[in-house]
Amino acid sequence: MLTAEPVAHIYRDAAGVAWIDRTRVKVLEVALDHLAQSWSAEEIHRQHPDLSLAQIHAALGYYYDHQAAFDQQIAQDLTEAERLAGTNADSPLRRRLRLHQRPA
Repeated sequence: MLTAEPVAHIYRDAAGVAWIDRTRVKVLEVALDHLAQSWSAEEIHRQHPDLSLAQIHAALGYYYDHQAAFDQQIAQDLTEAERLAGTNADSPLRRRLRLHQRPA
């Protein structure tokens, strides 16, 4: 009988968020560096020297093992960010700042 083994360097918190062990870095953050910046594991390590290559590879592997769920979360987060940006586009603060801008 096969038993599930935990993925080294990765744990899920009570809310189900995947984190890299002994860090404050989410798996999603490493995946986004890889996807948005086209960074390799080595480049991510250069940018985040506090993460080991083993941790980065584990995070990327975990992302690819659960890609559909992560991609859905990324899409939801982008939609929410766009919605919030739209609601704040003409906020009272922005209107006041425009009133005090000097003409170019």
